Amino acid sequence: MASLDTTALVELARRDVERGRLPACQLAVARDGDLVMFETFGDATNESRFHVFSATKPIVASAVWLLIGDGVLDVDRPVGDYLPELRANGMDAVTVEHVLLHTAGFPNAPMAAVDGAVPARRRRQFAQWRLEWESGSRFVYHPSSAHWVLADLVERLSGLDFRDFVEHRVCRPLGLPRVLGIGAGDGDGVAPLVAVGGASKERDDTIRLFEDRAVRAAGVPGGGGIMTAADLALFYQALLRNPDHLWAPEVLADATGNVRCTLPDPLLGAPVNRTIGLVVAGSDGLHTLRYAGFGEGNSPAAFGHAGAHMQIGWADPATGTSFAYLTNGLGDDQLREGVRGVRLAGAAAAL
Repeated sequence: MASLDTTALVELARRDVERGRLPACQLAVARDGDLVMFETFGDATNESRFHVFSATKPIVASAVWLLIGDGVLDVDRPVGDYLPELRANGMDAVTVEHVLLHTAGFPNAPMAAVDGAVPARRRRQFAQWRLEWESGSRFVYHPSSAHWVLADLVERLSGLDFRDFVEHRVCRPLGLPRVLGIGAGDGDGVAPLVAVGGASKERDDTIRLFEDRAVRAAGVPGGGGIMTAADLALFYQALLRNPDHLWAPEVLADATGNVRCTLPDPLLGAPVNRTIGLVVAGSDGLHTLRYAGFGEGNSPAAFGHAGAHMQIGWADPATGTSFAYLTNGLGDDQLREGVRGVRLAGAAAAL
């Protein structure tokens, strides 16, 4: 590992565990293609893997970028051109770009994980979906529905199970382990999810869902990734460096820097600054309000994506640094989690 003074960052992370706010956390910093720091605190080790929730989304999107680079997927075309089940019920105007930008208009479309993992069941469910409003007219975060569509696009256009495609075409070339679709024999070493804070039915439901072995095996493409902070930080290094031209350079430049959606986030009001898979910090001073876990010191070009309960993954082209922070402590106070994330990311951005 290269030498870099990460003392302040490490102490911030350690303090949350030592004061009993979290059962465990893990963080990693990488630069120039290598890990600079990788630490774990609490009831876990550096070998422990963590649920990363929606920090999974860019990894699945990066598989879609490969299809774009291969010339088999056009983001401007209706998604129904590729998935006939999504031509019905007013869905014919939804484009692939809408799906990638969370402007498709079906954020609450239902899909049980065990159904989504089976192509026939998944496609039957697609045929029942309906628009909640006109596609492209507003941004509303699609927690899982959009990425089930992306998973099906991967399968239709590659002929491979989406979990295997992510492993073979993204993870293996980058020297990373399988991160989606963790089988029963591969579940050891995953840090168990723990409730912290007061009562929260939504939080407790999340724990029950993602601790289910069948759900882990399903590899929910919008939030089922399981990995270490080092894995996530090194994935973002790959987005900075594009080793062996894994992605077509023009596609990667689009995905990491071309903001296609500036519609407001209905929760925080800030423009969402979405590319086809990532969030860009931007120069308006509102970057800490975007769903990426940015810190005060991130440059306008920084890009990333957060996960529920403040899992963080980002890269900053201005410094060449990538940062990942994961925890298995699921709280009941989103504001407190957000403040923690901004604090940690600020320390990482200042390195």
